[in-house]
Amino acid sequence: MDRASLADFLRRRRESLRPQDVGVIAGPRRRTPGLRREEVAALTGMSTDYYVRLEQQRGPQPSDQMLAALARALRLTIDERDHLYRLAGHNAPRRTFEDGHVAPSLLRVLDRLEDTPAMIVSALGETLVSNRLATTIFGDRAALTGWDRYESYRWFTDPATRDVYPPDGHDHHGRGLVATLRMAHGALGERSRAGELVRLLLARSEEFGELWERHEVTHRFEDHKTLLHPQVGRIDVDCQVLTTQDHGQALLVLTPVPGSEADEKIRLLSVLGNQEFSGT
Repeated sequence: MDRASLADFLRRRRESLRPQDVGVIAGPRRRTPGLRREEVAALTGMSTDYYVRLEQQRGPQPSDQMLAALARALRLTIDERDHLYRLAGHNAPRRTFEDGHVAPSLLRVLDRLEDTPAMIVSALGETLVSNRLATTIFGDRAALTGWDRYESYRWFTDPATRDVYPPDGHDHHGRGLVATLRMAHGALGERSRAGELVRLLLARSEEFGELWERHEVTHRFEDHKTLLHPQVGRIDVDCQVLTTQDHGQALLVLTPVPGSEADEKIRLLSVLGNQEFSGT
């Protein structure tokens, strides 16, 4: 672990970011260039004291999980992320669709989306990060662990997962999930995480097996969706997709028609979400 270089790298990356780059509202009396240490700590879920010690060359060696959180909070590129790991005395993660590092280009767009639900997902349908409105509608999927992180696994093993869509849309959504997984499986191979997921679902879900046999293949597609929310009912939205160049990750943006009933419902959910997350 190169403590001096790690501290210098963290400080310089922190100071190069503007608050608006990470969705932080800058106050009028801001004197510190870039982000404050406590803001980086909050973005990563670590204590301010822990982060300060890293920048002061006296902190303990960060874990892989902590480094992944720092790379995301500081909006590091894939090369910068690998450099961070090496400075901290770790091997850099293998570069695959499955390494979980969120593309900074997609994060920058997500940070600016406050009035419409949006999330970033992996090629395997794993929610990597979502904004507040998406969490209000779908729940905190990014906080799930194990196989539950993957939407296709939840869809075919947990009936409650389907409650967010009306019954007449279940077949369409299920086919889309399997076709997307088929695409990832072809790109990553039988021995990948995608291969493990397919084998697991074939063993646990007859419905998945029937859809898998159709051999339909597609990237996550843009289409019209109808969602269900227990407090506001049906919400009609269009799903627009922005992908990374390698199609390893996608930003999904759900937009209602302006002035529509769905638009009003999403505005209401924004208020409900504020109340929920503030504890009122």
